[in-house]
Amino acid sequence: MPESTGHGIIDDPPAPAPGAIPNVHAAAEIMTQDLQEDHQHSSPIKTPKQLVIVVVLAFVVPITLIVLLSQLVTGGSKGAHEDAGLVQQRIQPYGTVVLADASAPKGNLTGEQVYAQVCKTCHEAGLAGAHKLGDKAAWAKVIAQGEKTTLEHAIKGIRAMPPKGGNPDLTEAEVHRGVVFMASKAGANWKEPAAPTTVAAAAPAAVATPTAAASAAPITAAAANVPASKPDGKKIYDTVCMVCHAAGIAGAPKFGDKAQWAPRIKTGIDALYTASLKGKGAMPPKGGNTALPDADVKAAVDYMVSAAK
Repeated sequence: MPESTGHGIIDDPPAPAPGAIPNVHAAAEIMTQDLQEDHQHSSPIKTPKQLVIVVVLAFVVPITLIVLLSQLVTGGSKGAHEDAGLVQQRIQPYGTVVLADASAPKGNLTGEQVYAQVCKTCHEAGLAGAHKLGDKAAWAKVIAQGEKTTLEHAIKGIRAMPPKGGNPDLTEAEVHRGVVFMASKAGANWKEPAAPTTVAAAAPAAVATPTAAASAAPITAAAANVPASKPDGKKIYDTVCMVCHAAGIAGAPKFGDKAQWAPRIKTGIDALYTASLKGKGAMPPKGGNTALPDADVKAAVDYMVSAAK
């Protein structure tokens, strides 16, 4: 009777004839086919060790691939193509502190400072008819004419005194303070104009902000590379030396007078520098403005010498 299998209904193999030799090759072929079918439905993992290896590889291989990909993307030369300005902006400090200039702000000089920097040149020694500081007899006529008239003379100039004492950078308020300072030494009761408080003016300067920091480094770096400018000899002459040298006061050689300058030029430029820095005769050291740097004084000497050659 025929048998039913999962592959369909097959007939029973014919019974071998009595005395016949079994077909060994046909039997072997049938067994091989059965083994192949069993192999197709079996799992490749046979042992627990193989299972552990498969699980480990399932984690290690993806992680290794991710790491290699990240190295490929980020492993290039960092910053090789970045703009130098952006790099500088990124590495600079978060904030900076900007200190106020040590010198007094323009317009804030006190009467005593104005006297020391400008008026002292003539008023200390009484050069060219200038009233000596503290000489009450000499200042009595000046005080008698009134504060307004005296201030007008100081601002516009009178006789040998140039406008603003030879320093056009002074504000009228600063000139006023200088006049009041000198007059008070001779007994006047004039009131000196109030100067803005330096604390209030300087406070905003010491502010640190991220915005200021973003631009401070490039600007500071650029300023550091700029060489110091050469002192302006003409400007120094106009503000200090002109008081005496313009009119030849107190034996000072007049500006541009070759005959008066010739013997002095013969002594050599170094001798002229020394006399200007340390003073000579009626000329005080540095023309009376001791705050001037040596380089500025030398620049003024060079300017006057060149005009006399």
